[in-house]
Amino acid sequence: MRTPRARIKGILRQMFVSSNERSEALKKTSYCCNRCGIKQSQAKGREVKLNVHHKEGINCWQEIIDLITDKLLCDPDKLEVLCVDCHNKEHK
Repeated sequence: MRTPRARIKGILRQMFVSSNERSEALKKTSYCCNRCGIKQSQAKGREVKLNVHHKEGINCWQEIIDLITDKLLCDPDKLEVLCVDCHNKEHK
């Protein structure tokens, strides 16, 4: 059974949410919206959430997921189970 493409996309999105790059973008703006200047807030009744938007967009989700499924999550026939020592030797 293959890993569902929707699961791969969800994991990639989650990786971005917890990424250093996203954190840096938020810090760079002091946690304020680039357009209107509103500041992120967690105060009860005055919650303001910020999203980090890709200005150039991500129009290649299918290509990214294809690469992951072809190279990383490939057919089990293309995988080999090795002990740590043998695996390290393979990469030397």
